[in-house]
Amino acid sequence: MDMQGSRTLAITQQQAWDALNDPEVLKACIPGCDKVEVSGDNQYAIAMALKIGPLAAKFSGKITLSDILPPSSYTLAFEGQGGPAGFGKGNSTVTLTPVNSGPCGNSGCELAYTVHAQVGGKIAQLGQRLIDGAAKSMADDFFKRFDEEMQRRHPQAAPDLIADSAHAARAGGKKASKVPAWSWVLALALLAAAVWLLS
Repeated sequence: MDMQGSRTLAITQQQAWDALNDPEVLKACIPGCDKVEVSGDNQYAIAMALKIGPLAAKFSGKITLSDILPPSSYTLAFEGQGGPAGFGKGNSTVTLTPVNSGPCGNSGCELAYTVHAQVGGKIAQLGQRLIDGAAKSMADDFFKRFDEEMQRRHPQAAPDLIADSAHAARAGGKKASKVPAWSWVLALALLAAAVWLLS
């Protein structure tokens, strides 16, 4: 399973970097996530509940970050186990690029990601269409929660970008989330590796 996408965020590159490396933010934004904890240098343990079609299971796994270039990019490797439901493993590259938008020149950033994942077990038997649909839904939910959390934490951050992003999402425009299937970044990575996970 290969996925890629991008999303314009109404926060600065540094704010996005800090949030994507904050276990509490990730736990709050990843659908079904029960735990995101630091388990070592650049390593996180994760646990989440996942439902794809008729299959529901709890997954646990780990994420390892590498090629870390703050606040621009990193690569994450993930693996997760869900008992009889299956397993997932793979890697994802996340890139944050500053952008200026709006009449006030407010700064935002674009989050771009690629995900390469393998799944096995009962999950792999569900069919690509069902998995892709669940991944897209999970990614959309992640970004909705992430946007809401960032607006709560940074209420003055690029309000014109928030409006532009919301309008583009409603209109299906260029700034809408291009989620072919998991599209976080972490959400898809989490699905894949939980499923993956997310990773």
